[in-house]
Amino acid sequence: MKSEFVTSATCKEQWPQSSLPEVVVVGRSNVGKSSFINALTQRKKLAYVGNTPGKTRLINFFSIDEKWMLVDVPGYGYAKMSKQMLLKMGAMMDEYFTQREQIAGVISLVDARHEPTHDDLDMIDTLKQLQIPIVVVATKIDKVPKTKRVKAIKVISQKLQLPMAHIYPVSSIEKTGFTPVYKAIQEWIR
Repeated sequence: MKSEFVTSATCKEQWPQSSLPEVVVVGRSNVGKSSFINALTQRKKLAYVGNTPGKTRLINFFSIDEKWMLVDVPGYGYAKMSKQMLLKMGAMMDEYFTQREQIAGVISLVDARHEPTHDDLDMIDTLKQLQIPIVVVATKIDKVPKTKRVKAIKVISQKLQLPMAHIYPVSSIEKTGFTPVYKAIQEWIR
């Protein structure tokens, strides 16, 4: 998979002039978005993995095989930000999700170790209202004991009111669970 950074943007005027379909990765600040992106693209440092959650403050666009864009948006639910900064990032995200016509689908990341949060539910509800296709990925499944993994996926399924078959457990460390995610992306970008 050929992947390269294209640009970062804070507003519509900075979005890339492209007609390629876009697959957006969303999730809480500490859900492992950068690790997921790096594992998905099979690149070690395509997305910056920081020690502190909440480092992504821009919308980052990556070209994949020159056929589609992977878009990394700021994580939500991170409290160590000023109210002004949170409002600014909220407006930036609203503008992107309501005005970007190239959005083909969204990969919503939730932590397999915990119940989805109110922020996760709000994001899924917003995407449903905008009629944007969604795939839910349960990250950090390697940190859940094997005997408790089905139960963890069931909890996510019930909380998000989505069938278990629509929730894909992945491990960025073990590089497992990515095949169904790739298949969903392929459906979106046709």
